[in-house]
Amino acid sequence: MSNDTICALATAPGGAIGIIRLSGEKTLEILSRIFSKDLTHVQPNTIHYGHIVEHEAAPQQHPPLDDVLVSAFRAPHSYTGEDAAEISCHGSSYILHKVLELLVKNGCRMANPGEYTMRAYLNGKLDLSQAEAVADLIASTNKATHDLAMNQLRGHFSSELAQLREQLLKLTSLLELELDFSDHEDLEFANRTELLELAEKIDTRITNLTNSFETGQALKQGIPVAIVGKTNVGKSTLLNQLIDDDRAIVSDIHGTTRDTIEETMDINGITFRFIDTAGLRDTQDEVEQIGIERTIQKIQQARIIIWLLDAPPSKSEKEEMNELLKGKHYLCVHNKADQVDMKTFAPYIQPLSMISAKTGQGITILKQRIFEEAQQAGLTTNANDIIVTNARHYESLTLAHESLLRVIEGLQQQQSGDLLSEDLRLTLNHLADITGGQITPQETLNNIFSTFCVGK
Repeated sequence: MSNDTICALATAPGGAIGIIRLSGEKTLEILSRIFSKDLTHVQPNTIHYGHIVEHEAAPQQHPPLDDVLVSAFRAPHSYTGEDAAEISCHGSSYILHKVLELLVKNGCRMANPGEYTMRAYLNGKLDLSQAEAVADLIASTNKATHDLAMNQLRGHFSSELAQLREQLLKLTSLLELELDFSDHEDLEFANRTELLELAEKIDTRITNLTNSFETGQALKQGIPVAIVGKTNVGKSTLLNQLIDDDRAIVSDIHGTTRDTIEETMDINGITFRFIDTAGLRDTQDEVEQIGIERTIQKIQQARIIIWLLDAPPSKSEKEEMNELLKGKHYLCVHNKADQVDMKTFAPYIQPLSMISAKTGQGITILKQRIFEEAQQAGLTTNANDIIVTNARHYESLTLAHESLLRVIEGLQQQQSGDLLSEDLRLTLNHLADITGGQITPQETLNNIFSTFCVGK
């Protein structure tokens, strides 16, 4: 790791206050050169009021650049684990640019993207999965993604992996102990039946974590909800009503919507991605046919379906939709409730929600039903849920699962301990890749931290 002292703007431009961060062994020495007080011997975790000045210049000719607050931190009790400081300036772009210029002139280097968090990882303040959670926390847009990032940052995921690795190490140590005494054929340190049960138990947990990745992606990108039905039942009007915006074109002409339109909104802290689709009907229009094909694709991809109707479905329509919606979580919703009596509709299909996309009647209840359907589909989170949201973690868990499957098959086939130990070591290494428990290639670190903002 570079021993340079780094600096960067940590806040977005245009605000009332701008914060500049420094980190490195010469932080307080360099800062003292442009600050009205000597900070080299200040107590850690203290805040100091003063002025940004150029010491070489005569104060009468060059008045202070700005009145600021400096927060001083001492290693290892800082975000990066190094001596560090934060300068709280006024938010003027000129002031911030000038302060950074003075810092660089006096020995600082401008930080690379994610360099502060990389230093925190390399100095043992965070493991790799926690470091990645910092980026997720900054990017969180709703309660669900915030909770997932905070759980990972607090080490819940790391703790789960540590428990799995501890159990795997127990397996490995017992098998390798046998190898050390391989010349004593009558000695068996590991009961193979118990080892198999333990390996299967560990693999079940790894599989559950791997399977949670699909849910994690849905929560990060928005749970896809496809609005489907015949032409002119009000799908586009419903989309506009749900997102409270005129996003989709509304017309009485059949086949107006020829492609999918997607918009997101939050319901109870969860982001849903609503998809307006082309109406399902027989048509000779080539472009409309493409739109209908895309509708069917969206039905397959969506986690929740809203089947919108404005009249009781025919037998053939009901059979077609039942086939398309097989295995899906869906809601049957009757539009135009301001025009139709629900009693005439109820015998045909249950359960049913009655709404008017035109007037907004029933929309609040429909949103709650969508959220409840997401809960039933396992797409919502509890405070301590561990859900994988990172593609790199998913890949490592998948590789760990594959290695552990070979261990399980080997135990079932009574393979020798040396073969089993090798696959167990691979499993351990794949899990270690997630938290950085073994030496992580610099290229991997660069790829991870290059996605961070400069001030983090």
